[in-house]
Amino acid sequence: MPKAPKGTFDPKTFLAKVGDGKAILKFDKNQVVFSHGDAADTVFYIQKGKIKVLVVSEQGKEAVVGIMEPGQFFGEGCLNGHPLRISTTVAMEQCVITSIAKPAMLATLKGEPKFSELFMGYFLSRNSRIEEDLIDQLFNSSEKRLARLLLLLANFGKDGVAQPIAVQISQETLAEMIGTTRSRVSFFMNKFRKLGFITYNGKIEVHNSLLNAVLYDKPEIVRDDD
Repeated sequence: MPKAPKGTFDPKTFLAKVGDGKAILKFDKNQVVFSHGDAADTVFYIQKGKIKVLVVSEQGKEAVVGIMEPGQFFGEGCLNGHPLRISTTVAMEQCVITSIAKPAMLATLKGEPKFSELFMGYFLSRNSRIEEDLIDQLFNSSEKRLARLLLLLANFGKDGVAQPIAVQISQETLAEMIGTTRSRVSFFMNKFRKLGFITYNGKIEVHNSLLNAVLYDKPEIVRDDD
């Protein structure tokens, strides 16, 4: 049987199906995908659900440093020679994830330009996000960092309608992600709700007014912490 032409390779189809060196895995809420210190020999791609990335200090303090969403890769440090995982990843809700063994990932990156383009696009986007997060951490107040994080978590678009954050996320987790205390996050969340920036009743719903306050540097959101 003749092989399909090379140009018919579809990265999304490749990621959605079981194959050589690939598996489709399902994780329940709060189930660990991999832990700090595990062997790093697989790259993961999220088809459905959200994953939180945690790190632990030498003193045993745990902090959430990122939330991964559908269409994103994680665990790609193994491609850079990391033999062990340097973080822990946990499902925030029911997840469907494609696991790709390191040899299969490297072979596909080398042999399929469309897949390489997809992966590089993700990688460059993630690097930009890391740079933006660093600038945010260095120059913005914790209040402004929280506003930006809420907009990112809600995948806020340009249509101007309220956007719900799909998964429940605690104020403690929000505090860990922006480098402040839970009490400060609670204060800012109540302030945002009173100003009409968010609706907060179990799940958080982000409104267009919060985006405007961040973009146009409105005085309601301060630059410097008190």
